[in-house]
Order: sequence, then structure tokens, then C-alpha cells
Amino acid sequence: MTESSSHHGREYIFHGRYFRGMAQTSTPTQAGSTMGWGFGVSLVTAIAPITWGSTYYVTQAYLPADRPLFSATVRALPIGLAMIAVTRRLPTGRWWWRALALGSLTIGGFFVLLFITAQRLPSGVASTLMATSPAVIMLLAWAMIGERPRTRGLIGAAVGFVGVGLLVLGDDLGLDPVGVLTSFAAMLLSSIGFVLTKRWRPPVSMITLAGWQLTAGGLTLLPFAWWLEGAPPPLDLRTVIAFGYFSAIATGLAYVVWLRGLQHLEAGTVALIGLLNPVTGALLGVLLAGEHFGPLQLLGMVAVLTGVMAGQPSLRSGWRRRGSGPPQARPGPPEGRPRGADA
Repeated sequence: MTESSSHHGREYIFHGRYFRGMAQTSTPTQAGSTMGWGFGVSLVTAIAPITWGSTYYVTQAYLPADRPLFSATVRALPIGLAMIAVTRRLPTGRWWWRALALGSLTIGGFFVLLFITAQRLPSGVASTLMATSPAVIMLLAWAMIGERPRTRGLIGAAVGFVGVGLLVLGDDLGLDPVGVLTSFAAMLLSSIGFVLTKRWRPPVSMITLAGWQLTAGGLTLLPFAWWLEGAPPPLDLRTVIAFGYFSAIATGLAYVVWLRGLQHLEAGTVALIGLLNPVTGALLGVLLAGEHFGPLQLLGMVAVLTGVMAGQPSLRSGWRRRGSGPPQARPGPPEGRPRGADA
């Protein structure tokens, strides 16, 4: 997740989606009644990073090992079409090719590389490597759109990259170099998509944009999956359930609750919740897959998580505003007339 401030409030980018939320102030009388509400929203929001963190173990245990294109297509296309059916909104003007470009980067390419990474790296290592994506996004935003990072963001990125070095080079886990490269490639593709999303300012709600991107990414993958991997493989019941979990829960439900959390929670709170992603990946790897991490790998994980948190907005201001209740979110310009859309 990345954040920037403006006189209108805060702007967020996460998983290729753009959001602007209105700044809020709190009143003493609201604090007691809204603390419980905020805790409930936090619990629901936590569904997203937990399911994303489970991606690596579920992929290794239940999905076809040699079908990353098929797996990515099944994860993206059905739920993307369902979201479009619910929102009843198609792109217009230049947003046809923009949705295709964003979907190819943040869904098509990202999902394929993510599945390859999950098959080749331990769950804890893969999820922790992917947790450094905020630092990559920050540096790309500086290069592509001139968004100068704050000092604490740069310090956090440096600490996180040191942690990555310890993960990859420390001890003797025999990490697959292809898996390491695909994890970095996945981060790069998705981060470019995130920055482009922020630059282009989508004229629709985040759920609508998610439907466009998932559908575009799935349709882009479909011919390549058929051409390079052939007909769909035979699937047993466990694999069908795993694909259903990925599409409906780890993609559809996860995006909905995460976007709702971005609308109603402080940025620092969301950053903390997001750390459940690598924590879940590591725990599932150790408890279910029997993975083992040496002391340098554990130190590297701590460094990555510390770096991610160091680059996030201060939590202190978030706690001062916890009593503000649900913010009145504004998902970009009105749906009736997209800002900057073609005639």
C-alpha cells in the first residue's frame, strides 16, 4: 500500500486500485461507540491479507504444478466477470486500453509469476519477499511520476532490502533462483501497474476497476494458456475446491473487504493488518509444509517487516483519530461523468 496526502484527504494505491478518502475529525462523544465498530472493520479487513498469505501453501499443496497460466486464468476471469455483472459498468474511451494494460500488469503477468514463485520457494520466504512491494512502488513512483518519498520511507526501503538480502543469501536453504527472479518480476510488474493507476486516476469505484482488471487479465491469459499449456488438466475435488477458494475468497471477497478497510480505517492500521500476509505465509509453511528457516532467514523476515512498518504513516495520529467513526469515502470522481474520459 502506498499513501500520499492532499487537501482533500488521503490517496491510496493497493493491488492496482486507486482510492481517495476524505479526512475526518473526531468528537469525544463518538469515541466510545466507534471503537468497537473500528475493531470489527479491522477483523473483517484481516480476511484479505490472511487469504493472500495462504496463496503459497495452497498452490504448493493442491494446484497443478506445471499450469501457472491455467491457474492464473481460473483465479482471475470468473470473479472478474462476476464483478462486472454486479457493477454493470464497462470501460469507456481510453479506459478500454488502460484497463487492458493495467489488467495485463497487475493481474495477468502478476498472477502467473506469483504461481510460479509459490511452486518454487518456501511459503514464508515467498510471502516475505512480496511484502517489500511498498518500497518498490515508492521508488517507481519517484522515478515515473516524480512523487518524492519521505525520508522514513527511504529508510524503511533500505532496511527492507537488507532483509531481502538476508533471506536470499543467508544460511543454506538452497533457494531456487528462478523462484527468486519470478518473485522480483512479479513485484516489478504489479508495482508499475500501481503507479500507472495512480497517474491515470480511474474515474470509477475501486470495485468496478477491480472487475475490469481481473477480466482483462484473465482474457489476456486465456489464449496463451490454451496455446502453451494445452487443454485444461483433469481436476480432482481438492483442486476444484482450491481453485474455488482462490477465485471467490482469496480474490473476490478479499478485494471487497480490503477496499472497504481502505475506506474506513487509518493508513497505519491498514499497514499493520497487511503484515498478516507474510506472517500467514510463514506460519503455514512451518506448521503445514514442514519448512525450516535458519537464524539469518528469521532475521531477514524481521528486517523486512520492520522496513515495511518504518515506511508507513505514523500510527500515533491514527490512534488520535480512532474515535472518528466511519469516514465518508469518496471513490474518485462521480460515476456519471468520468474525469478525463474520452467523448
